[in-house]
Amino acid sequence: MPSPLERLLEHYPCLSVCLPQIQETARLLEEGFRRGATLFTCGNGGSCSDADHIAGEFLKGFCRRRPLEKSLADTLAKVDAQDGAFLGKTLQQGLRCIPLSGFPAALSAVRNDLDGQMDYAQALLALARPGDMLLGISTSGNSRNVHLAVTIARSLGLTVLGMTGEAGGRLAQEADVTIRVPARETFRIQELHLPVYHTLCLSVEEAFFPL
Repeated sequence: MPSPLERLLEHYPCLSVCLPQIQETARLLEEGFRRGATLFTCGNGGSCSDADHIAGEFLKGFCRRRPLEKSLADTLAKVDAQDGAFLGKTLQQGLRCIPLSGFPAALSAVRNDLDGQMDYAQALLALARPGDMLLGISTSGNSRNVHLAVTIARSLGLTVLGMTGEAGGRLAQEADVTIRVPARETFRIQELHLPVYHTLCLSVEEAFFPL
């Protein structure tokens, strides 16, 4: 069966120019999750939706079922004979991923009390620990609130991953790895970001949850 990367290039041959960066990003994500790191994601507008979308694919089963470990399922059944057994059969294993946009009350307070461009930086400062990961998504690569979050991430010792358009912008200079899709118009960049991050999610899921 073809790998997620092979399927990606079959459908989107233009992304072959990004292949080394996609492979390296997948490797870093897998390594990070294996050591217990949390992945934080952020972006603006459509990229914010993409950041939330990515978290959804990591937090539960994407293309594979992820049954709970038997020890946890057994513990749930002991805690509650009825609902614990139900949870043990129904819940799926997740990978730690938090979209920084997911705290609307806190973010609105930052925008009101501090500075609107510090929203992601403030949330990341409070939540992240050394060894965690940040994925910043910016079609231009120059979104200021993403840049400020990257500055926090680098200061705390996080692995910084980026997704941008062809120009790359500031994010491409600051991230450890940046996937620069071959497009310059915002909507075209976003159209290519989706199959890229779906491929990353598939690659990581296959590594952690083999059939």
